[in-house]
Amino acid sequence: MKIMLHAINFSPELTGIGKYSGEMARWWAERGHEVRVVTAPPYYPDWKVWPGYSTRWWHKQREDRVTVTRCPLYVPSNPSALKRILHLASFSLSSMPVVLSQLRWKPDLVILLVPTLFCAPQALLVARLCKARAVIHIHDYEVDAMFGLGMARGKGLKRLAYWLERSIFKAFDKVSAVSVSMLQRAEQKGVPKDKLCFFPNWSEISRFQGVKRSPALLESLGVDPARKVLLYSGTIGAKQGLENVIEAARRLRTRSELVFLIVGDGAGKARLVDLARQYDLDNVVFAPLQAYDVLPELLASAECHLVVQKVGVADAVLPSKLTNILAVGGNAVITADPETNLGMLCSDYAGIAVRVEPESVDALVEGIERALAMPEKNTIATGYAQEFLDKDKILTRFLAEVI
Repeated sequence: MKIMLHAINFSPELTGIGKYSGEMARWWAERGHEVRVVTAPPYYPDWKVWPGYSTRWWHKQREDRVTVTRCPLYVPSNPSALKRILHLASFSLSSMPVVLSQLRWKPDLVILLVPTLFCAPQALLVARLCKARAVIHIHDYEVDAMFGLGMARGKGLKRLAYWLERSIFKAFDKVSAVSVSMLQRAEQKGVPKDKLCFFPNWSEISRFQGVKRSPALLESLGVDPARKVLLYSGTIGAKQGLENVIEAARRLRTRSELVFLIVGDGAGKARLVDLARQYDLDNVVFAPLQAYDVLPELLASAECHLVVQKVGVADAVLPSKLTNILAVGGNAVITADPETNLGMLCSDYAGIAVRVEPESVDALVEGIERALAMPEKNTIATGYAQEFLDKDKILTRFLAEVI
């Protein structure tokens, strides 16, 4: 089968959507499907195009049995609401001729990853002209996140944005999403139930089983292995609200046995580093994103994992980092309201994680104390991962449902 994947984020990005889009493309290619990807040069979470990639020219090459065409785009160093829109629109425009050129190839399946909705018209056009199945897979609800974070305002603009979103979703043959609550939201937006498909993020379970704490890795990151590690690993941006983690570190600074390890990059990192320096905190260590090969050891080296998001984001954006935390048997503190997908996960599977109120330093500190009191290995988390997050099971089922 010929599969065209249209995604702004792709390998070798290590976090978020790029990680999953790269893994799914390679998985399909390894099983005999012909896969073409239209994407951008890697830039996330740094918001800077990586060395060795161009922002001005198109580039096509074979990567792990997959044909990948990278299209130039505008990448703002300090992304504001307007700059983000220009960023997404620039990729839509630059990728349009590449997507339309696939008419000669005639794909059987066209998959668009969201973000970005700006690319929907050309993806739909190719699918219709080639009589291919059209699938839109939702990682982020762009419109919800934009208004939830206050990046856009105005009743008229809001009505227009939601009308366009609903129209796009209904035009695709299938609408998939990474969580049940996100599928419910799609249904509330007017998508027929028979079009919906559950396509959660996954974990390579076998890579994370039986992994032990690595003192050597902690030392290489500047952390004393004798201390208990409170780990945040992932993107550092507006959605996370990591200032509260710094405030929690400030309150716990007298606990000499604890250290906050913040691993990652993003537009908000410099602000966090400045804040920790301003408070003169010696219990906060910053480190760059680590290679995927060392991720199991990194996660296994933490006594507590911090899965932190702002109010209004927890249900629109499912944090991809959580799948691997569960697979390694980590004890996580999750900031989410009870009615969100993350909140329901914690209530439906008691003991899988500690849920606390978002944007509350008091609640975060209390949650950390509760997580530190839990057994070293969370068997409820590993059991859930083995049953629901296995990569092979998820990708096999998804492909069977959409074709």
